[in-house]
Amino acid sequence: MLSHARKTFRQIWWAPLVCFGLAWLADHYLGVVQQAEWHTLDWRTQFRAYSQPPPDPRLVIVLFEDDTDANLTPWPPDRAWHGNFNKFLAVEKPAVISWDVILDARREGEGDAAMGRDTKAAVDSGVQVVTAAVTSSDPPEYESPPVGPTRPLTHIEGDISQLYSDRHALVPFPALKAIAPYGFADAPRTTDGVIREVPLVIRLDGQVFPSLALQTVMCFYHIPPEKVRVRPGDGIYLPVEGGERRIPISATGRYTINYRFDQEADGTRFDFPTHTYREMLLKIQAYHVDKTPNAAKPPNIAGKIVFVGQTVTGKADAGPTQRNAYSPLVLVHANIVNNILNEDYVRPVPPALVWSLALLLGWLGLAVMADRSVIVLCGGAVLGIVSYTSAAVWAWVWGNWQVPLVPPLAGFAALQFIVIGRRILEEQRGRQAIKGMFGAYLSPQLVDRMVKSGQMPELGGHQEEITAYFSDIQGYSTFSEKLSAARLVELLNEYLTVCTDIIQEEGGTLDKYIGDAVVAMFGAPIALPDHAYRACVTALRVQRALEDLRQRWAAQGETWPLTVRQMRSRIGLNSGVAVVGNMGSRTRFSYTMTSDDVNLAARMESGAKSWGAYTMCSEATKAACEQHGGDRVVFRPLGRIVVKGRAQAVPIHEIVGLKEHVTPTTHECLALFSQGLARYYERDWAGAETLFRRSAALEPNLPGQTPGVSSNPSLVFLDITAHYAAHPPAADWDGVYVMKEK
Repeated sequence: MLSHARKTFRQIWWAPLVCFGLAWLADHYLGVVQQAEWHTLDWRTQFRAYSQPPPDPRLVIVLFEDDTDANLTPWPPDRAWHGNFNKFLAVEKPAVISWDVILDARREGEGDAAMGRDTKAAVDSGVQVVTAAVTSSDPPEYESPPVGPTRPLTHIEGDISQLYSDRHALVPFPALKAIAPYGFADAPRTTDGVIREVPLVIRLDGQVFPSLALQTVMCFYHIPPEKVRVRPGDGIYLPVEGGERRIPISATGRYTINYRFDQEADGTRFDFPTHTYREMLLKIQAYHVDKTPNAAKPPNIAGKIVFVGQTVTGKADAGPTQRNAYSPLVLVHANIVNNILNEDYVRPVPPALVWSLALLLGWLGLAVMADRSVIVLCGGAVLGIVSYTSAAVWAWVWGNWQVPLVPPLAGFAALQFIVIGRRILEEQRGRQAIKGMFGAYLSPQLVDRMVKSGQMPELGGHQEEITAYFSDIQGYSTFSEKLSAARLVELLNEYLTVCTDIIQEEGGTLDKYIGDAVVAMFGAPIALPDHAYRACVTALRVQRALEDLRQRWAAQGETWPLTVRQMRSRIGLNSGVAVVGNMGSRTRFSYTMTSDDVNLAARMESGAKSWGAYTMCSEATKAACEQHGGDRVVFRPLGRIVVKGRAQAVPIHEIVGLKEHVTPTTHECLALFSQGLARYYERDWAGAETLFRRSAALEPNLPGQTPGVSSNPSLVFLDITAHYAAHPPAADWDGVYVMKEK
């Protein structure tokens, strides 16, 4: 088995290399594979939402939504509203107000100045205000003078040529830009329309600027730009709480969002504490300005970061996210800040590690599983897919480990296709080989068992524990003389078909036909622990089937001669060790059996006639049958005999029937017969004769009444008892009867 496994491994060692190699290429060059991987990551993210901790309590969302648009002021409002909003929120002392709204172009009127003035008041009160900019390939309507608190990041370690960049930028209008720092809100989408990575640093005119999320965190921790260390391809380092906090970024400055928090699909509930623009203004107005009695206290935003976004229908800054088909995109920036505040980053598993392990496990699987059955291989494939998927989900949910799912599984599936497909072809070839060798005398079910077990029969002979089966038609030569050759063949075919079907249904193997005789074995070429029980059940089923045939032939009237309509068959069984295998010449051979125990089975069949029985077996068969079948098969002891050609006595038994088929009358007959046999062994010839005569009247087979029956065990022992009564055996007689015929 081991050598065969090694041979298999040598034949398909290349399969893991090819399958996983193609999967790696598909991952890098086929967008559809990458999109499928993104979708599986989204499913993991959605599953994680059920068990993840709540968001950082220092983050609050304020949305300018439809209610504000309809009942306060339409979007876009006069910028004086935004200035007033900053001034009002400053009363509640938030740490940072971060605007995910592009306020670039100048507007007519006093709105710009009012917003600049009120924002300055908020800043002067100690509240940090951050506004949004965005890169653009087109120049702005005007060139804004480079003034204000926004400064580039100067501590750069490494090459900035690959950083996300564009030719121009849309920055806040001058009055706002002069008061509040801005960060870039660029959020490029992947091909499926979802924002998965954002540039945390932007290259513009050779300088590096922070994103909106990074600028917000810098303001929250009061980190000046010159203290921020940027290493493209490694991370952004922030001096926080006496240490240095690393934010991982790629060579292009992009950050992979660990997107955790969103809203319900119907927009009714947000994971982050979320309020409306109108709600905040009205509550602060009522509580702090109008001092309305019993006015509700405004939401607690003291010391927190407040993100402001808008979701007005038809104008909304919204789109698909990793958890929803449509959500406010301000949540993207809020999630990034939540990641940074809690150092909750995505941890991608190194691709080299994933693919190396895939190859090693692929080769290990080939060595262990390649020669298993198709069912085992399919089960192993399913188990492998489920296990890897579960591990990937678990790693993402509990450790933020981003384990690639689709490409490795695609490679694994391709490998299983090759291994299982090869195994199917191999089993088909094996099945054809076995059918070619054994199809004539094995049942299809047994052939399938041989194929599934991978147990090919040995050429030549080998020893096996079996039960040999011999049957012969009573008086065959008599009615064969009365039938034409065609009719005789028709009769034999019908009879042999019935016998063979039952033998194969019970797991037996047809050895040969010898005229009307059937020779079979149970327990080879596939070992059957209950071979004796199966053989006994087969013998009884054949006798009952022959009864059905007799009734069918009798119903056909004179079509068949009386000898056919009364046809009976004798069956002999013996269990023991035999040599089984392909035997014969080099050019012509057959699968057969041979041994002294096989010869004894033949003696059981031929000797049954002498004892008035139709199904007879040895003590070995009875004991083995009862070991597996209990008392379901009913036996009758017929004494001990010495068959011709052997010196040792053999206990023999009639196989009477299955327990569910034996009538009470027959049970009474067997009890009387057993008592008579005991008297027989005690040399009580008169007592034995009386009991045998009583059992003879109850025999299931009675001469003159049962068609084709000329004797039965009770009548046989009546004759033997009468003989011994007249001619007593020697004093050392032990009850053994020596047979004179084969």
